Amino acid sequence: MGVTENLLPPCPECAGAYTYEMGALLVCPECGHEWPLASGEPAGASEERVIKDAVGNVLADGDTVTVVKGLKVKGSPSGIKAGTKVRNIRLVEGVDGHDIDCRIEGFGSMQLKSSVVRKV
Repeated sequence: MGVTENLLPPCPECAGAYTYEMGALLVCPECGHEWPLASGEPAGASEERVIKDAVGNVLADGDTVTVVKGLKVKGSPSGIKAGTKVRNIRLVEGVDGHDIDCRIEGFGSMQLKSSVVRKV
C-alpha cells in the first residue's frame, strides 16, 4: 500500500502538515490550533463520488449489471426477479439511496439502489 497524500491545508499557525478534520473544524495536532473549513464542505467532497455494487465493484455510466435479489415493483404482480440483466445504466444523485437510473425491459424506466445489483 502506498502512502496517501493529505488533501487538507497545512496549519496556518505552525505550517504543520498533519492537519485533520474534527466535525466542522480543521485541527493541527502539533500546535493544537483549530480553524473552520474554508469551503464548508468536508475534505474530498469536490472529488467525484464513487458508487459500488453489492460486492464492491466500482460502477460507471454505461455498465451492465445484474439484479441480485428479487424486487417488488408497485403496480406489477411479479416484480423484478433476481438475475435480471440491466444494460446501459446511468449513475445519478438519487433520493433514498437510489443512485442508478436505468431502463428495464418489461418495466420501463426505474431507479435502483447500487446495493441490489452486481456488475457483469
